[in-house]
Amino acid sequence: MLETLSQPWPWYVSGAVIALIMVIMLFFGKSFGFSSNLRVICAACGAGKKVPFFDFNWKNQLWNLLFLVGAILGGWISSTFLSTGEAVQISQATIQDLQQLGFSAPQGMQPEELFGMDSLLSFKTIALLLGGGLLIGFGSRYAGGCTSGHAISGLSNLQWPSLVAVIGFFIGGLIMTFLMFPLIF
Repeated sequence: MLETLSQPWPWYVSGAVIALIMVIMLFFGKSFGFSSNLRVICAACGAGKKVPFFDFNWKNQLWNLLFLVGAILGGWISSTFLSTGEAVQISQATIQDLQQLGFSAPQGMQPEELFGMDSLLSFKTIALLLGGGLLIGFGSRYAGGCTSGHAISGLSNLQWPSLVAVIGFFIGGLIMTFLMFPLIF
């Protein structure tokens, strides 16, 4: 069974699992999203005493924190015990696009030039991580949720604001991929 778990699975398996999770969450009246966990963590640490935004009963969101811990733990288990060590399988067109930007094909899960330990020590990478984190944090707060919350939970609930947010996420992703990414790298 361990060999079956460590092999790449077809894309539709994750779609079916996400759909099953959404049905269960809708049944229990919960909504999915990771960005709300930061608010719950801040409220649990007592930030509600100084900032009204964090003043709520965070214990009602304890299930969401368990979901976050489970996602992190599941990622660690799969990378530690179920990984074959082979490079991620990507298309030849993606490899050519990476090479045009000056990156080699991934030898593991991602290109070392982007995510290796050497790149994490450069000023450019630190500035990109800080700037990207700031923009993602601001954007998820301004949009009332993150990409997973809007795209999975909001669209499954047929919420109009989530559709608008998801369209905005895709437009932003296209702008980043085709306009900004080549300028940065």
